Amino acid sequence: MNQLVLDRSNVYFSLFPDHLSYIDSCLETASYKLKDYDNIPDFENDLANINAYEHIDALENPKNLIELDDKTLTKGDYIKAIKCLIEGKVFAEHFAAGEATRLKLGTKFLINVQKDLSIDKIAALINQEKGEGTMTSESLIRMYPCCNPLDLLPLSLGVRHMLQYAYDIYRLSKRFGYDPQEVLSKQTMLIVLNESTADIIIDEFITNKFYGFARQNVLFMIQESYHGINLKNKEVFYDRHTPKRLHNHGHIAIEQTMFNQIFHITENQNRNYLTCDQFGDILKNMEIKISYNIEDLDYLTGSIDHEALALALKKNNEHYNMLMEVVPNNPDSPQKGGMAGFDPILGQDVMIESFQLNGIENHQIQFLNKNINYYLTPHIAWEMVKTQGLKMHVAVKAGFIYFQPVIGDINFLVKTAIFTRKNARPIKAWKSASTTPLAINCMHMQDKQKGFKEYTRLFLGLIS
Repeated sequence: MNQLVLDRSNVYFSLFPDHLSYIDSCLETASYKLKDYDNIPDFENDLANINAYEHIDALENPKNLIELDDKTLTKGDYIKAIKCLIEGKVFAEHFAAGEATRLKLGTKFLINVQKDLSIDKIAALINQEKGEGTMTSESLIRMYPCCNPLDLLPLSLGVRHMLQYAYDIYRLSKRFGYDPQEVLSKQTMLIVLNESTADIIIDEFITNKFYGFARQNVLFMIQESYHGINLKNKEVFYDRHTPKRLHNHGHIAIEQTMFNQIFHITENQNRNYLTCDQFGDILKNMEIKISYNIEDLDYLTGSIDHEALALALKKNNEHYNMLMEVVPNNPDSPQKGGMAGFDPILGQDVMIESFQLNGIENHQIQFLNKNINYYLTPHIAWEMVKTQGLKMHVAVKAGFIYFQPVIGDINFLVKTAIFTRKNARPIKAWKSASTTPLAINCMHMQDKQKGFKEYTRLFLGLIS
């Protein structure tokens, strides 16, 4: 595959400089997509075809997957990864905007299992999710190991997420003889929030002393939500009487290229906004960016994947700009999800979102996207999104049109490597009520980490 070369003459051009230009583009795209339809219900009935991957009939199983095992990396690769972390050259991106719609518990970042859930409430939520004819008893849930919410530390999922990252860096620093506070102060990150809970979460960061990170290096962005697009007399229009919704995770990458969207909190508790180019300069100073999903349960006992980080940095030497992980689908109980495949027309392995897999059944998906992305020399992917944008896939919700750009589609803009592990484990994510017992179990294991409880007391004073 030929290496993609960025046109530097466009570095100051932004496809969507602000939200109004983004809405205008959505209207233009919707008008084009709806031109052959008389109404939105007819359009909705045809969504599977509309969103289908353009080369879907030509797709084959992936051909160039990297297998990560104990022979793939050298000691030097691990040392380079540790040095990258210690020196603050890893930019961490934490997605905390998502609402736990299937859990019906509000913004997932703020869910405090110990306070918000009980065994009987978990059973009721699972039964409600599975529908009539199912009955999950409280005693059955109690049989799940370490599943009593009352046994957990009183920490929200977001606090757990940020604490684990700080705690892992703290332990790494101590292990290699560095001053943990100095290393923590070098870390730079972006926290992506939603409009309804941003102030609450930011106040939580302030109260918790930014979890040991330097205030000026903890950046925030509030993901914008948008009204739906309506259709009347064959004309599309932005309907401000419709509910506002987020435009999927791909919009996070788009919004990062807009003017004055990212800020940090000053000592006076004010928001200091960065210009678009200032944020780009921060990325230019980083070797790698890692996007974390707050629902990833493996993260709760290991936020730093040293193997994947070492592999990503190794691939940077081969001029890759993105690394994505896949896990084998379970042939006995195949899951729906993003699919890795080989596109013979493009001549490369690609990652395709689940709603684009028109006609492809779960059992035909060999490898599933694990939803964690690594961006090598990260300003390159950022500049490609800034100048070229992402594909604007469409959704219909409550009878109105919204868009759902996919962050994984960056793999079509930059040279991307896809890897799997020799002994890959199934995806562990807290997506629904039925996975709540698993989530509680993982939180329990987090609490039992040697020194974790003491860390929360010593640095944050969160627990008496």
